[in-house]
Amino acid sequence: MQKVLQAVLVLALLMPAGAWAQQKQQKGTIALKSVAEVEVATTNAKGEKVVHRVNVDKATKGPGDTVVFTTTYTNTGKQPATGVVITNPIDAHMTYVDNSAQGHNTLIEFSTDGGKTYNTPEKLTITNNQGLSRPAKGADYTHIRWTLEKPLPSGGKGSVSFKAKIK
Repeated sequence: MQKVLQAVLVLALLMPAGAWAQQKQQKGTIALKSVAEVEVATTNAKGEKVVHRVNVDKATKGPGDTVVFTTTYTNTGKQPATGVVITNPIDAHMTYVDNSAQGHNTLIEFSTDGGKTYNTPEKLTITNNQGLSRPAKGADYTHIRWTLEKPLPSGGKGSVSFKAKIK
């Protein structure tokens, strides 16, 4: 019974994270689709290790496994979309994999305070109970934010992604 509960809990935790987009100016309409995949390593006929991705719904997963979260975006409006920001929370039962966030022509920033403030990794710090600060690490991140650096034309699309490990 405990293994079944653990499997259900892990499956619930690995459902695609709720990404959302906002626009600073109301030009264009952005459609989002989020997918979560587990990286699975196998050996091919030549004896070489090959890593491929399997949807979390169809994969066996557990602590230490890497999940890739990908959010695709499309401008479904008739005008270019400006000020597009895509935000994705990092589940509390997962740890961000350092340097894994990707997004072409985006500014990538992170939050360590539940999405209240964002900054680039080199500017993020954590202050402990004694008032001492240290640089933030990937394990401290709670959210990732991508800001598109250019207007997204009508019909334009792209994707952003990051990796996280199951705790």
